[in-house]
Amino acid sequence: MLESKIKSIIQQGEGLQAEFKECKFSLSKNIFETVCAFLNRSGGKLLLGVDDKGKILGIQPESIQNIKNNFIVLMNNPKKICPPFYLSIDELVINRKAILYIYIPESSQVHRCNNRIFDRNGDGDFDITDNQHLVSALYLKKQTSYSESKIYPYAEMSDLRQDIIALARKMASFQREDHAWGTMNDLELLKSACLYENDYETGKSGITLAGILLFGKESTILSVLPHFKTDAILRRDNADRYDDRDDIRTNLIESYDRLLHFGEKHLNDPFYLEGDQRISLRNLILREVVSNLLIHREFTNPFPAKFIIDHENFYTENSNRPHHSGNIDPITFSPCPKNPAIARVFREIGRADELGSGVRNLFKFCKEYCGNDPRLVDGDIFKFVLPLIPSFTEQVTGQVTEQVTEQDRRTANIIDFCQTSRSTSEILAFLGLAHREHFRSEILNPLLEQGLLQPTIPDKPRSSKQKYYSNPRVA
Repeated sequence: MLESKIKSIIQQGEGLQAEFKECKFSLSKNIFETVCAFLNRSGGKLLLGVDDKGKILGIQPESIQNIKNNFIVLMNNPKKICPPFYLSIDELVINRKAILYIYIPESSQVHRCNNRIFDRNGDGDFDITDNQHLVSALYLKKQTSYSESKIYPYAEMSDLRQDIIALARKMASFQREDHAWGTMNDLELLKSACLYENDYETGKSGITLAGILLFGKESTILSVLPHFKTDAILRRDNADRYDDRDDIRTNLIESYDRLLHFGEKHLNDPFYLEGDQRISLRNLILREVVSNLLIHREFTNPFPAKFIIDHENFYTENSNRPHHSGNIDPITFSPCPKNPAIARVFREIGRADELGSGVRNLFKFCKEYCGNDPRLVDGDIFKFVLPLIPSFTEQVTGQVTEQVTEQDRRTANIIDFCQTSRSTSEILAFLGLAHREHFRSEILNPLLEQGLLQPTIPDKPRSSKQKYYSNPRVA
């Protein structure tokens, strides 16, 4: 899929959001000016190993790793890009030639390259540092567009949850072993993710709203946003009130787990094969819906986000700063980032894909799931609505015995992972989960009761040094 996407980008040529660099043996000298311009304007796609006319020249195999390493190091060097911004690199081969693809989202901050400010116009990068009007307009654009970038200079690292930061670091490392976050301390990670910033108007520095929402303690989040919550509701038998509810006021990473669990609990997961492999349409839909609900929200608006399942529909609502108006057409839809810093963290930990792909996936998966297209309405309140046929509104009570369930597959993965003794944090990161108590009660304890996992310190089940292994044990 990535190869076809790259070919399409090359066919369309360079433009406002696409740039090609030859980089046959090393990084081009002006490559970071392009990155800076993309970050400042509206994001873009950078292809290395392709000339400006779209001819694939390829990168010399012996130079690929050095180019990748240099790019990552310099992107995290404030003397080169300030504030630093971590970007991932995809390597692929087209027509037997190696190229590198770098997706650059629009940033909620104004960035400098070599202490100069670059902006994107047409297919070129322009130094606007000495144009006070253009620089002021760029800062104003960022401040008015992205409330996630608001700085809280009196928020301290102790106001964040170090365990959630550690979990994000592990999840990013599971996505890619050499992820730069793996060697960073907590503050360095926040700065790399643009969650700790400088306010060039006031001279103050601090954690941003995005950083607090992603990693903050519940008390910290509610102190800066007292109205913050996501309301998950099931209405079937009791339409006036609810049959089940989860009032979620925790950080966005744990919120993801709880919303996913609520959806898994109350939506059917029909048997579906893609080729000869069973996939969970329900979980694919939930992943897209939940990440969209959490990422693309205007958090300063007191309207509570809603995640509702009833007899006829599965739908969500959240406050929004619309870039369009009315129903979204997946063919003509042009995505605009609402909270790019939050979205980027979700992408790095494997809980979201590149901007725009979610809409296409939703239309594909929903049609297969229940025969209906979803309806996505962009406005001051963003709405996702999926009409459900009756057989999809009730939880399955019986399963075909030959059917491999999602729980069976997860159990097999855990047992395989725990052939070497693993801590609770390691298993959580492996599964991409953050809600520790749900994991312990719904996943870990049943495996222990069935004897599928064994504790390394059986006489101290709550020991901080406790690990778990499967039989046969491989220490």
